[in-house]
Amino acid sequence: MSTRPLKVVTLVGSLRKGSYNRMVAQSLAELAPAGLSVELLASVGDIPHYDADVQAEGFPGAVVAMGDAIRAADGVIIVTPEYNYSVPGVLKNVIDWLSRLDKQPFAGKPVAIQSASMGVFGGARAQYHLRQILVFLDAIVLNRPEVMVGAAQTKVNEDTATLGDAGTRDFIAGQLKAFEAFIRKHGSDGA
Repeated sequence: MSTRPLKVVTLVGSLRKGSYNRMVAQSLAELAPAGLSVELLASVGDIPHYDADVQAEGFPGAVVAMGDAIRAADGVIIVTPEYNYSVPGVLKNVIDWLSRLDKQPFAGKPVAIQSASMGVFGGARAQYHLRQILVFLDAIVLNRPEVMVGAAQTKVNEDTATLGDAGTRDFIAGQLKAFEAFIRKHGSDGA
């Protein structure tokens, strides 16, 4: 198994500037093991609503750029809130666009999922719906450990817009370590 450095990109399924999920995502780079770099993708707000008429005229540049970044990465981490027992519409919209690109970016790509919520379930239902969507996209999803940050408002540092709770940071660091091993085992080039 290779020990080359791995690059992972993070897709945040929230538009809100003060999003707890964005705060979790912004903490990932410092929590990642030494062999794994983590970079945030552009905002889901940069992607227009999916419209087949727009697609017929050509894919928006933001969609193409995001698809290229995902294809070039060794893995993807999706960090998302839960809206109405499911994934946010903005995240589903981005996935709908990306799924229509040639050489579908998620196909065969290792993916880890994280969610944060003010509620006690931490976004569990959104994660399960997202897993169903990723089956169609032929992504390879890390099953465990699952990261569902409940009562997120008590675990973030809003002044620095990062995750402050030590126990949650340690748990997420553990998932990132597991994700690195998962990518090395299941990645397209045997990473």
